[in-house]
Order: sequence, then C-alpha cells, then structure tokens
Amino acid sequence: MGVEKERSDTSIIMDEDEFNRSIEPMLSKKGKTHAAPPDRDPGDINAHLKVGFEDVIAEPRSAHSLDRVWIGSHAVFEVAKYVFYRVLTTLLAVPMAFLLGLVFGVIACVHIWVVMPLIQSFLMVLPSGRVVWRSLMDMCVSPLFHSMGKCFSSVHVETAY
Repeated sequence: MGVEKERSDTSIIMDEDEFNRSIEPMLSKKGKTHAAPPDRDPGDINAHLKVGFEDVIAEPRSAHSLDRVWIGSHAVFEVAKYVFYRVLTTLLAVPMAFLLGLVFGVIACVHIWVVMPLIQSFLMVLPSGRVVWRSLMDMCVSPLFHSMGKCFSSVHVETAY
C-alpha cells in the first residue's frame, strides 16, 4: 500500500423533490430588504413642492464659489429643509388635520343639506318659471322687434362698385 495519487470523486444522489425542499429555506432567507415606501401623493397634487437645492440656489458660469462651500451649503440646505419640515409637521399636522376636517365637514354638510336642496327646488320651479318668463318677454319685447322690423323693412342698402 502506498500513497494514493488519484482522488476519488464523491457524489450525492438526491431526488429532485428532496433537492428542492432542501434549498427552499436557503432561498427564502433573504437579506434585509426594505419595501418601497407607500406613495403619499398618488395624485401628484404637490408636484410644485418638489424643490431641490439647484432650484433655489444656482450659480451662473461666471461666478462660482469654492467646491467645498457649494457642497456645504447643499448639505445645510437639505438638513434644514428636512429638520424644519419634520418639526413643523410634528407641531402642526394634527391641529391642521383637525381644522381641515372640521372645515370640510361643514362644507359637506352645507352642500348636502342646504345647497343641493335649493338647486333641486330651483330646477323643479324652473319649467313653470320659464313659461311665465317667455310670456312676459313675448308681451313686452316682441312688439318692439315687430315694429322695428316694420320700420327697417323699407330700407334698401346698395353697394356701388
């Protein structure tokens, strides 16, 4: 017996079902991935508020500050915008939501219980009011147009070339 120079190949024979079951847990263990945040403005009604640093502060080609100043001012702008937005929304979001809910609730109530019944009442009265209005107009205005038509019927306009 001496030193073996050949390597023996090792193999494992598995059913395909058993193989698939054995790797499922490994495939399902994904790294920490973050789900996309929900779109809080699906109607894009605040597109005008998507303001970037370049939209507010811009330097023409003829006047440039130092690169570090530009980078620092960009960082300060973004941090200040982020911090103040967070602070102001923390302080104002709940009271403003309450006030706007109150306002829109009152508007909805007035619209449902006052405005729409008035409009429906006018629409019900309108056909009979139209008959009365047409009778008045026929009585008052129609004779004027008829007499003006008689006056101007004798007028002849000729064009000379």
